[in-house]
Amino acid sequence: MDETVQSGPVLLEIDRRGVATATLNRPARGNAYDEAMLAALIDGLDRLAADAQVRALVVRGAGKHFQAGADVIWLGKAAQYPPERAYAASHATTEAMRKLNEFPHPTIAMVKGACFGGGVGIVCCVDVALAAPDALFGITEIRVGVAPTPISTHMVNAIGLRQTRRYALTGERFGAAEAVRIGLVHEVVAAEAMEGRLAEVLDAIMLGAPGAISATKESFLGANGLKLDARQISQLSHEGWMQRSSPEGREGTAAFREKRVAGWYLPDPSGSG
Repeated sequence: MDETVQSGPVLLEIDRRGVATATLNRPARGNAYDEAMLAALIDGLDRLAADAQVRALVVRGAGKHFQAGADVIWLGKAAQYPPERAYAASHATTEAMRKLNEFPHPTIAMVKGACFGGGVGIVCCVDVALAAPDALFGITEIRVGVAPTPISTHMVNAIGLRQTRRYALTGERFGAAEAVRIGLVHEVVAAEAMEGRLAEVLDAIMLGAPGAISATKESFLGANGLKLDARQISQLSHEGWMQRSSPEGREGTAAFREKRVAGWYLPDPSGSG
């Protein structure tokens, strides 16, 4: 293997066929991301994209879960950051998603367990998404007072505006069958069959010419306006840190840490809610 990272928040490896694997590696936190994971993911994607050996990328989560979104403890700290650092944190999230979306080779997500917030963003940015029956999804940022702006364009591109409006504005959780119905994932595969199905998908990729595959992906994204430019990245990053640093962002992350309902919740007066 020419490229191996065996420790840290993102593990990288490349097998003899050029199949790269990026494993999100914070299992004790459900692989929730923080600044260190974002930096490692950006660096890893850059390194793999530049490696002539790579022909495909598989994204996994260590432990029981795929990726549980942003680490809420980190979000609480980030809400107190000075403007430059707060913007940089949002920019890193936006840039990590952009690099995954525009990765020059086929990308595959292997989803199990929790897949919330940024985890959904990752799934929206890959070319093929396989989910185990236990996968649970949610675009839950609004429940902690923040906005999913870094992943917003990718969600609309993947599942359409109609489904994005529902799930990003309600924060509802949904299972693997619903994820297939709305086009977020391609297949639900029994847990014991996931690796076999991955092998079949990778074998299909290997039958294609690498240059032709990369040109096709580039054409799909470029010709349809699905690549973010600097202005869009700046706007999404700015909107993200402004909401995260707002009174709602601070209250939402505090409520989550304290295991209480946020102050903006209004219960149903009839008692049925």
